[in-house]
Amino acid sequence: MPGVTLTDHLFSVPLDHDRPEGEHIEIYAREVVATGRERERLPWLLYLQGGPGMVPPRPVGRDSWLDRALDDYRVLLLDQRGTGRSTPITRQTLPARGEPAAQADYLTHFRADAIVRDAELIRRELTDEPWSVLGQSFGGMCTVTYLSFAPEGLREAIITGGLPGLRVNADEVYRATYPRVHRKNTAYYRWYPQDAASVRRLAAHLIERPAPLPDGSLLTVEAFQSLGLMLGTSDGADVLHYLLEGPWAGAELSDSFLARAAASLSYAQLPLNPLMHELTYAQRGTGATNWAAERVRGEFPQFDARMALAGDDPVLFTGEMTYRCHFDQPCLAPLRDPAEVLFAREDWPDLYDPQRLAANDVPVAAAVYLDDMYVDATYSLQTAATIRGLRLWATNEYEHDGLRASSGRVLDRLLRMLRGQICSGASKRVRGQCYS
Repeated sequence: MPGVTLTDHLFSVPLDHDRPEGEHIEIYAREVVATGRERERLPWLLYLQGGPGMVPPRPVGRDSWLDRALDDYRVLLLDQRGTGRSTPITRQTLPARGEPAAQADYLTHFRADAIVRDAELIRRELTDEPWSVLGQSFGGMCTVTYLSFAPEGLREAIITGGLPGLRVNADEVYRATYPRVHRKNTAYYRWYPQDAASVRRLAAHLIERPAPLPDGSLLTVEAFQSLGLMLGTSDGADVLHYLLEGPWAGAELSDSFLARAAASLSYAQLPLNPLMHELTYAQRGTGATNWAAERVRGEFPQFDARMALAGDDPVLFTGEMTYRCHFDQPCLAPLRDPAEVLFAREDWPDLYDPQRLAANDVPVAAAVYLDDMYVDATYSLQTAATIRGLRLWATNEYEHDGLRASSGRVLDRLLRMLRGQICSGASKRVRGQCYS
């Protein structure tokens, strides 16, 4: 492709790394190197995508943060187990594992600890040296797992929007999340005040008459509120506003609106996400997650659309939460029963080792986005203080997708911090001006 050479890699790894002689699954990764540098001995940079359940970018050239990375590295874009071209988990494949309990047992092998052990096997096939890792969001959480259990494989680590609370359970995560989502709603309605009445009208209609979506599921008011997931990205408020323009065809919702809403809500391309999202907060001693986002929502009645409509309050959108109603989608309906088993499971291994992190000697630089809707900045700052030697950039210049949206500026700053060219610090944006 223009400016880059791409190479496909396939690896066979144990489903259960503690049983290497047992069943194996396939892992796919795409190598990206700048054109003309294919034969150079460049250091490797492993990219770990956010999610869980998302695939890394499919490059069409030296675009976004890759342009900056390719100045220094040979990049490996990893399809984490269960995603993309790596023995995917879908409604078609998972039921073949047997009864819901067997499906749930299978899914326990698709968390960050297994992803890190995959990465170590792959590293040893590609190079005899430690490599660099760049973790975005959930990929950053995987990077902290890497630092906890296999730091010998790392030359350096870069984390963007993905420093987790080390000993925070799912209930605590969502109790911190709902107020952040509320603030994003407040900002949204401040930017687009005319949308408040439009959303109330839509919500009232959907309570009375849930609308059929193109995939056969129903757009209920709760599903409609889930469109707020996009409010945590750099252009999400604008995208949501444009989605809500002209949704009506007379007294009915228009086909165009329903098709666009369905595209935004569908988990067809990332079915692993609702299965695994809550489990990123399950560790030894946390107990079962037990649909934490849904349970904790009851503590925040301001997100009840019916209550809002009974008064004068705006109808609030929700965010990155997994609800039972999501499993009404045809792409997820066959996965509901294993999800129930998974979310009731109580015995989970730890994903992080605070003592190991306190003794860390791998160079680490991390960006914490202070207005991040998806990852709590307070927990992230606590973890940053725990990891020995971590160089921190705390900023509200960017939303959670700053790595992608900044055209390489976020990655460049973190690389310069790693190399001692600039120090740790903070920056903020005020009325369009940037201050450091």
